[in-house]
Amino acid sequence: MELNRTRQIKMRHLAAFVETVRCGSLKAAAERMFLTQSTLSKTLADLENILGTTLMHRGRGGISLTREGAVFRQFAEQGLAAVSHGLTSLDALSAGRAAPLRIGTLPSVSADLLPDVILRFETLAPSTPVTVVEGPVTTLTDGLRAADFDLVIGRMGPTDRMTGLNFTHLYSERVIFAAATGHPAAEINDAGALAAYRVLYPPPNAAIRPLVDRFMIERGIGIFPRYIETVSTAFARAMTLGSAQAVWIISQGVVARDIAAGRMTALPIETDSMSGPVGIMTRSEEDPAPALRLFRQALFETTTDTREGAKTPASRAFTTP
Repeated sequence: MELNRTRQIKMRHLAAFVETVRCGSLKAAAERMFLTQSTLSKTLADLENILGTTLMHRGRGGISLTREGAVFRQFAEQGLAAVSHGLTSLDALSAGRAAPLRIGTLPSVSADLLPDVILRFETLAPSTPVTVVEGPVTTLTDGLRAADFDLVIGRMGPTDRMTGLNFTHLYSERVIFAAATGHPAAEINDAGALAAYRVLYPPPNAAIRPLVDRFMIERGIGIFPRYIETVSTAFARAMTLGSAQAVWIISQGVVARDIAAGRMTALPIETDSMSGPVGIMTRSEEDPAPALRLFRQALFETTTDTREGAKTPASRAFTTP
């Protein structure tokens, strides 16, 4: 019976189910898959008939997974990810090169830790190309499930977005208020006093937004009158270091090198409550390839060096060939 059901399930069934869950509605999923809603609905109904259970409820507000649907989602995503990864490896093999290691990263990691990790990884696996993509945590976790990435580094995403993923802690990181060196607000230690300045705020889909919201609520601070929401580090750096003289609410890692170089300073506002774990996210129950194991090794070793205050930064200790 089990073998018979396995033979009946096709890639189109899994793709339809996973895409519908990610989009949250049949309409949005149908548009992304270039299908009619009726075709998509029939494909989902076929899958439920094969499985002999209801996977989701459809309503005017979108779809909601049943208990069975939530369980099946994890394995459907893993199945699609495995096939996608296999195709990428075959393409690389046909082209006579190593399969690239695809890394998704949040800005705080790509701006501070990741350059040193890449240099260390090059000494461990010099023939393995690396692709790095930066983005918001929800996009990265969705991409990890879809095998767009082999590994994601950053703050752990919302609980409901971590289904089917593992999180390995690397270190904890604070969110700070950063400003250009010499900024008029450089000595302010009360966040509420920043109402007179432009303040760059993380958007709702940012990993640190819940921490910032809680921080503001606990101190009775509303939205700043001159706030600007942005996820763009290039724009935020220009606003902070340029004539706009903005104050930037940001993960410390994003601006760590600017602070070390004397371009920015962290305002003396106590923000320990906005600390959060940064770590490695991978797909559950997946045996990592050798290159991925070596990259994880480079991550752990570099994190240990930098967090223990090694005298020689990894970027200087490891030179490119």
